Amino acid sequence: MKLDAILWDYDGTLVNSVPKNIDITKHILSIVAPHLTGDNLPECLQSEVAYHQVNHAAKNWQDLYVRYYGMTESEMLVAGSLWSEHQLSNTTPVQLFSDVDSTIKDLASIPHGICSQNASNNIVNVLNTAQVDSYFKAVIGYDDVSSTGQKPSPESGLLCLNQLFDNPESKTIMYIGDHEADVQFARNIHTALGENARVIAVAVTYSGATPERWATQPDFIIHTPTELTTLCEQYSL
Repeated sequence: MKLDAILWDYDGTLVNSVPKNIDITKHILSIVAPHLTGDNLPECLQSEVAYHQVNHAAKNWQDLYVRYYGMTESEMLVAGSLWSEHQLSNTTPVQLFSDVDSTIKDLASIPHGICSQNASNNIVNVLNTAQVDSYFKAVIGYDDVSSTGQKPSPESGLLCLNQLFDNPESKTIMYIGDHEADVQFARNIHTALGENARVIAVAVTYSGATPERWATQPDFIIHTPTELTTLCEQYSL
């Protein structure tokens, strides 16, 4: 069975964006919810370790903002609308995880795409800086889909695949992410494509995720990016 494409989550899977995300969140809180700044800054925004823990525990970004940051529903909605703007203007450096670039190059014979809740322009800028942009044939971000079509809705996945293929309904796809919602996203893509497609869900642990605790289990778990090359060798590349 030939693997036709690899789709990636971005934050926590391709890149360690936690320092930037924390800095952006602090700025947004100062605008939307100043009562959650200074001495009242949520504990989970006071260290990368704490941020990783709640980010992987939250169901989605809305849950993260309300349950873990302490925002009201209305504050969360305003904060979400500011995210793309602040992602693009914030200059905190973002780095690929170690060995991600070499893994992508090892798998260059397969088309790669990205489905993310980050801004697509922001993603492209980071890929360009890391000199891996040529390997990604489609990048779908938060701003490319409707507010109701964010992951785990399959909308961004279908947009990504339609940029890669004329007919994705019969393809074998691998989706790689670091959150339970990414596994749900992969399952929803499969449902949308139909029985002739196959969507393989891979969970990564190197950004702090604990997939063994998830109610929705992935097909495979990898602990380093290089393990993906070995996993893909199971398919006729």
